[in-house]
Amino acid sequence: MLAEAIIPLLSLIALEVILGIDNIIFISILADKLPESQRNKLRFWGIGLALIMRLCLLALISWILKLDQTLIRVSEIDITGKGLILLVGGLFLIYKSTKEIYHKTEALKSNESIPVKKASFGKLLGEVVLLDLVFSIDSIITAVGMVQQLWVMYTAVIVTVVIMLAAAKPISEFIAKHPSFKILALCFLMMIGVSLIAEGLHFEIPKGYIYFSMAFAFLVDVIQMKTIKSVPHK
Repeated sequence: MLAEAIIPLLSLIALEVILGIDNIIFISILADKLPESQRNKLRFWGIGLALIMRLCLLALISWILKLDQTLIRVSEIDITGKGLILLVGGLFLIYKSTKEIYHKTEALKSNESIPVKKASFGKLLGEVVLLDLVFSIDSIITAVGMVQQLWVMYTAVIVTVVIMLAAAKPISEFIAKHPSFKILALCFLMMIGVSLIAEGLHFEIPKGYIYFSMAFAFLVDVIQMKTIKSVPHK
């Protein structure tokens, strides 16, 4: 029985890690607004709360499954509880990404530095928790569709969060060190926001297409960065 669960477990961990990348990118961008001494704290609490939230949602699995039931019908589109959560999360991601991109591009256009509003730790953690909830519900419903054993879901969630904790700091430092990748990461989040809205309205975009395009754009940016570095300065 254990041997039969290994492949579904590994598959679920791989999927959860891929879905967790969105969470890490969002936390990394928010953490950059805090002093250096508080960034690790935001990453730890953000990902730690994601773990607690997912474990609690697994305990409420019967309630989670009810979120797929139709609440209202608008223009022949069935709006479910899950759909409403995805719509709110998608709109929030698009808003935050657009706002950050606008700030970054305006800062680059201006010769003078634009003053950055100090963000409180509590406010940023609240934003992380909001997105944690959206990604957690999406993740749990996806997990239920892949496996039936509850212990496999618990194990996959715990292993995934450990991987996210290990990867969060290197990813955050990489994004902070390379401004062009920060803009790219914000565009990724905007794309994920559009995907969440589409999924909430039952116009699902295959996640494989989204993550392939993200990986391709990332590869192009890496090649461009290497090319610029290799060109001798006059």
